[in-house]
Amino acid sequence: MISLSNRTNTFTDSVIRRMTRICLQYDAINLSQGFPDFDPPKELLESLAKAALNGPHQYAITMGAKNMREALAKKIEHFTKQAVDPENELVVTCGSTEAMMATVLATLNVGDKIAVFSPFYENYGADAILSGAVPIYVPLKPPAFSFDKDELEAAFKNGAKALILCNPSNPCGKVFTFEELNTICEIVKKYNAFVITDEVYEHIVYKPYKHLYLNTFEGMQDKVIVCNSLSKTYSITGWRLGYVHGPKEVIDRVKKVHDFLTVGAAAPLQEAVVTALNFEDDYYQAMAQSYEKKKTLFLDGLRSLNLNFYEPQGAYYVLVDISKFGYESDYDFAVDLIKKVGVGTVPGSSFFKENVNNYIRFHFAKKEDTLCKALDKLKNINTMYKQ
Repeated sequence: MISLSNRTNTFTDSVIRRMTRICLQYDAINLSQGFPDFDPPKELLESLAKAALNGPHQYAITMGAKNMREALAKKIEHFTKQAVDPENELVVTCGSTEAMMATVLATLNVGDKIAVFSPFYENYGADAILSGAVPIYVPLKPPAFSFDKDELEAAFKNGAKALILCNPSNPCGKVFTFEELNTICEIVKKYNAFVITDEVYEHIVYKPYKHLYLNTFEGMQDKVIVCNSLSKTYSITGWRLGYVHGPKEVIDRVKKVHDFLTVGAAAPLQEAVVTALNFEDDYYQAMAQSYEKKKTLFLDGLRSLNLNFYEPQGAYYVLVDISKFGYESDYDFAVDLIKKVGVGTVPGSSFFKENVNNYIRFHFAKKEDTLCKALDKLKNINTMYKQ
């Protein structure tokens, strides 16, 4: 066999998506991969039906359809209170996954170092490897999942050119405070580096916490590159619509990478989603309230089962501590949970660089009826103690 790429030699498949396949195999309730089981807003579905009939059905302009970029710029301006140039500061991508990959490829050279908070969404490590960059992991320490300033600065002293910041954070639900973000800004400005933010859960934040946009902090407009998605906000994970927002010089480079990665996102879906981008504030308020109810329902259920967990401040995930069950491998526990209990989760080790094997991650972006059924099945979790 002819030798294959060295950079992909250590790759596994996505553990998150693997758990979905195992859920399907055993007909389990899938609380592993974070997608909802409820429909997008009715107005968005009607817009999609119209686009299906009337088009466009051919390529949109590579950087994104003009009307989508203009609507997107208007939405960003509304929430950040900062002007956005839709021609020079935005690129529409095939989901935030491509947004992040295109950004890393556009900003880092082979051998460059990039700081990543741990726990982290599993794609970040893969993005670094695919781009030839070297990740430096900085721990977020429970229960607050805060970072040590000296440890973060050490990553930049060691040559980090950028930091990936997921806020609100997947998998731990951390919402970074003003003080924490200000510390990040001070360090990044000191070392003249980038921050690549993943803000896909910007509208799913629980009181009293608040999402703060890092690119609105003083002196950060030319240092922050925002990777975002419409998937979570409008319950359209299968549409694969994302975007990169940043300074013109960076976006010019991201455009070129994006052009050769995917050419462009689906034209009829870009047309349809303009309707959602024009929603008023009451949509976002209602969505946040809906997730608050789901969080309360699911977490109250976990408490009733005497499970220990970290209450999320944002996003729709919860890390549960499974130490008491006596498993050496959280992956084995997660597979057994599917087979024996009928509920899918993700082993926490897939999110940590550190040797951590005592967490599983549930998501609660489901109908309340689905969550109740899952909690009913989870009553059997206390039969899973290792002897």
